Amino acid sequence: MENILRELEELRIKYHQSEESRHKLEDMNSSLEAEYYKLTEQIAVLQKLVAHYEELYRLNKHRQFGQSSEKSFYDEHQTLLVFDEAENEADAKKPEPTTEEISAYVRHKRSGTGSKEDDYSSLPVETVVHSMPEAERICPECGGPMHVMSVETRRELVIVPAKVKIVEHQREIYSCRRCEHENTTVPVVRAPMPEPVIKGSAASPSFVAHIMTQKYVNALPLYRQEISFLNEGFLLSRQTMANWLIKASNEWLAPLYEQLRNTLLAEDILHADETVLQVLKEPGRKARQESFMWLYRTGQYTANPIVLYDYQTTRSSANPIKFLTGFKGHLHADGYSGYKTLAQNSGGNIKLCGCWAHARRKFNEAIQSAPPEVQENCTSRKGLEYCDKLFALERRYEQLQLPPEARHAKRLEQSKQVTDEFFSWAKETYALPKSALGKAINYALEQRPYLEAFYTDGRLEISNNRAERSIKPFVIGRKNWLFCNTAKGARASAVIYSVIETAKENGLNPYEYLKHLFTVMPNMPKERYKELLPWSKSLPDNCRRKAAAGGGVCELQAPKQPQG
Repeated sequence: MENILRELEELRIKYHQSEESRHKLEDMNSSLEAEYYKLTEQIAVLQKLVAHYEELYRLNKHRQFGQSSEKSFYDEHQTLLVFDEAENEADAKKPEPTTEEISAYVRHKRSGTGSKEDDYSSLPVETVVHSMPEAERICPECGGPMHVMSVETRRELVIVPAKVKIVEHQREIYSCRRCEHENTTVPVVRAPMPEPVIKGSAASPSFVAHIMTQKYVNALPLYRQEISFLNEGFLLSRQTMANWLIKASNEWLAPLYEQLRNTLLAEDILHADETVLQVLKEPGRKARQESFMWLYRTGQYTANPIVLYDYQTTRSSANPIKFLTGFKGHLHADGYSGYKTLAQNSGGNIKLCGCWAHARRKFNEAIQSAPPEVQENCTSRKGLEYCDKLFALERRYEQLQLPPEARHAKRLEQSKQVTDEFFSWAKETYALPKSALGKAINYALEQRPYLEAFYTDGRLEISNNRAERSIKPFVIGRKNWLFCNTAKGARASAVIYSVIETAKENGLNPYEYLKHLFTVMPNMPKERYKELLPWSKSLPDNCRRKAAAGGGVCELQAPKQPQG
């Protein structure tokens, strides 16, 4: 009996031990399960991060090495690579233009293909006659005299490099000999002489205009111009040239700038954009701190095209609020919140018009961020296709040359259907908020009131590309001169760019226009400055750009042959 009891006790002890072991194992299992689920969640998060960083990597790689063009599949034109421009533009099969084609042309309506033919009709012609001496005009057959039967002509393009010379202005001063002998006072009369563009300097209107166009049209920095002048045999320091630019800008171009700004604010449709600028010597700011060049310009349907730049140290909404004081109408802009603040503070005077090009760009970036094998069928492409349909419709309206009223009606009939479908698709499409597709969809939905604003007026555009094209000359120039040295120079550059780009928009030759301004303004009262605005009818003909017409075939009679 005792043995049985002892065995039972041992069994009980073993049972309790096994139960404890079982509980410990269950606890360990629960802990391992919790750890497993935790690790699973971490892995899922890490996978999302990896996918996100892969997306960013592909997008950055595309931005750095990919094609910069954003043309849709509706476009037929190919982007030209600037580096290989000679190779890309060369066409061995294209015949050289004939004498008649060079000498003149008949202006034809462009076919819309964007192709341009060589046109030299605006160039001056210098004739060099190659003749034989009378003594050598002997017939090899009979020995009699020979006459001019016809003329064989060959034409060449010749470059005449710019030359610099000194023009010495001598003013004669007159006095009266009788008064010199008979009177105590002698009158002195000076011959009239035009005032200089910059007093106390050797600068001429043509020289200042040349430096400006080289820097702000051809993006040639002052140090390179200094080297170019050294090659011509004289030294003109970049400091001197910089001083001339600032003085000419402040004294003569700034008053025109203010008149252009007043005219701009009277418009009812404007475009705005901004880009970064580095100014090295700004009081109270670090050299590497970003400043901004703002751009404001008129819309498509305006009698007086205007492009204005405005230098500011920040990207604050206070800058456009101050600059556009008094403006009432529609403002084309991108999705920057500063423009939204501007509209909210305008008391309803300013209505924003969003940019479909920015919306399209984000969907295009979402496609580029996807793995190459899924780019053709990814969800982002659907959003891109909607945007492309809108732009295709706009190009169609442009080809039909629809007036604003007809364009407005067509948009309500056709374009609105596309945008309604797009926003319905955007609402129903799920995407991670931080993904490229998620950002594209959120941007479109947040900007919807502004993206749909172009329905309200046929004069409005569906993108802000007009402003981006106008700010591009500054961006190209910045790639060459990289930064501004002082805030004074940045403000002067803003004024100069404004006058030059406005002149180009009005069909003027920037150099001739600037030279004309610097010639007449020092000798003209300020109340007559309106006569010098880029659209003024009183500007001389040489200020107007002699642009070649593209695409036309020249129809000229051959030169008459001399009668023999």
